[in-house]
Amino acid sequence: MNDGFRWKLADDGEPALFGIDDLLVPELGTGRLSGLEFLHVTTKRILNAVPPQSRAAFRWTINVYRGCSHACSYCLAGDTPILMADGRTKPISDVRPGDVVHGTVRRGAYRRYTPTPVLDHWQTVRSAHRVVLDNGTELIASGDHRFLTERGWKHVADASPSLRHPHLTTDDRLLGRDARLRVTSIEELGIELPMYDITTGTGDFIANGVVSHNCFARPTHEYLGLNLGEDFDRKIVVKINAAERARAELADPRWQGESVAMGTNTDPYQRAEAKYRLTRGVLEALTDHHNPFSILTKSPLVTRDLDILTTAARRADVSVNFSIGTLDERVWRMTEPGTPNPRRRIDAMRRLADAGIRTGALVAPVLPGLSDRADQLREVIDAIDGAGGRLLGIGPLHLRPGVREHFLDWLRTADPDLHQDYLRRYATGDYAPERYVAQLYERAGIPRPGSHGRGATRSPPRPPADR
Repeated sequence: MNDGFRWKLADDGEPALFGIDDLLVPELGTGRLSGLEFLHVTTKRILNAVPPQSRAAFRWTINVYRGCSHACSYCLAGDTPILMADGRTKPISDVRPGDVVHGTVRRGAYRRYTPTPVLDHWQTVRSAHRVVLDNGTELIASGDHRFLTERGWKHVADASPSLRHPHLTTDDRLLGRDARLRVTSIEELGIELPMYDITTGTGDFIANGVVSHNCFARPTHEYLGLNLGEDFDRKIVVKINAAERARAELADPRWQGESVAMGTNTDPYQRAEAKYRLTRGVLEALTDHHNPFSILTKSPLVTRDLDILTTAARRADVSVNFSIGTLDERVWRMTEPGTPNPRRRIDAMRRLADAGIRTGALVAPVLPGLSDRADQLREVIDAIDGAGGRLLGIGPLHLRPGVREHFLDWLRTADPDLHQDYLRRYATGDYAPERYVAQLYERAGIPRPGSHGRGATRSPPRPPADR
């Protein structure tokens, strides 16, 4: 058990999140969930009050998971040599937190080597691929591992049709110590092997002579005492008693039947939900108690529970909404490769609307210079309207701590000029300037319904009930 995980009373006096005896043996995922580790806990509470100082428009939330299995694990074979700061190499299986390796930093148009600390190290089992370069170098890696090419970061292999990534081809050249090395072949070996990865201060490292990407940080897991980076992607906290706790707390005479928001921290319909069905259990409890609720998700898996949602909507105020930043395939694959295709979210919205469920979408996050053209915004808005949904608002990217470092590091490589623009645009805070938010509505050709804080928007008035 991780003693840093907040099982006990927190040092700052906040209550423990889970009982110290409630951590069960972690379960390793298989098949589509291979590489994930599920930490089963019995939570003390499932209905969580939103702090009074929050800008949120709701007062209560339910989150049955912590961490998000929409993300990927990026791993290399254990004997892959890693360039250490002293110029020697060490197999990645032997690298440890505290070691210092070589990473890279961009200076102008060039990348420079720089010493960087190893922050974390982990092992999993993944399906193996072999990448051969024109100097004879062989790289054994998982299909979702990323290397730096002349055209930006690319995964080793293509993913499933629903989770496609930019991937290596024999036209690519990898960047590394020996200039630019052409990829001559990519082969799936048909076996699973122990794989390893590290997290470094620069977000990359040199693996067998080429620049290799590592995982990125997610702030919410730090609160739990888990690693900011790969733990969020790989260690999913599963509140296995969520449905039971929901029934008990909803039946408490002190509960006033207020609306409950789901999806405010991590997606309730991430891939783990197909395995655990905890969200469905919570929805059944809310429905039985005629309790109003809302759902925010990026996944069409929500339509699996259409039967419950239909019943719930007859008994209380229910809405299911999506976040869709763009329908531009190139931008989606570049920036959200681990999420379901946004057009599948539109299809799911249509099914919900046809069933009489109030639904819609927040056009967010809109990425300046990537997904903020007038035609891109109109495409999403028209699709929402065509699916019978309502527009909840348009919201630009919010670069909160943790996300900021990861996104700007990625953008520095993907588009150096745009990276400089973001540094200027977000120089004074986590939110885009108010004038930019107004510009988005102007480009979309719709009136701005009002603002809520900096950069976020209120929902417009509800459409007539017979829409």
